[in-house]
Amino acid sequence: MLEALVNIITEIILKISYTGIIILMALESMIAPIPSELVMPFIGFLVATNKLSLTLAIIFSSLGTLLGSLISYYIGKIYGDKFVRKFGKYILLEEAHLLWTEDFFKKHGEKTIFIGRFIPVVRHVISIPAGIGKMNLPKFIIYTLIGGTIWNSFLLFLGYKLAENWKTVHKYSSIIDVIVIILFVIIIAWYFFNIIKIFKKNKEE
Repeated sequence: MLEALVNIITEIILKISYTGIIILMALESMIAPIPSELVMPFIGFLVATNKLSLTLAIIFSSLGTLLGSLISYYIGKIYGDKFVRKFGKYILLEEAHLLWTEDFFKKHGEKTIFIGRFIPVVRHVISIPAGIGKMNLPKFIIYTLIGGTIWNSFLLFLGYKLAENWKTVHKYSSIIDVIVIILFVIIIAWYFFNIIKIFKKNKEE
């Protein structure tokens, strides 16, 4: 299965070059089984062998990330309310959750979108709740581009350095993903622990 996916990705990039990069990274930013840990290292390998331009590879991969994220954003913005009102009762979602999501992205949207680009699974879906929460579009675009460009460039750099061994990035990415998720859970737990601590302190006063 993995080898078949690798073949598809490499064929697309080799045949349609930068257009292929945009398509693959757009799909990666949506809910599609196209891991950036396979796409970007291969692009880095092609840059190392002078088959692609470093500058253009970064630009087009970032544009692909933004395109996929914007599609997901608008899906959330246009259909999020309708979905919750129609099917929310079946999955324990209420209109109050929509208001909470909107308030959350007004207060924390920038850092959520930026940090989300580095977290496994989260980076594929984060744009949908941002759309549901009607996050400010210019800010969404800016932080998606910044976070996406950093992540894409990091993976490209690994592929560039590893050259013919670029596939090893994906091989070890699952270990990195687990470490990142554990750190993320620890940070979230610490955050909520402090909120509860402050709440209890205020209640006692």
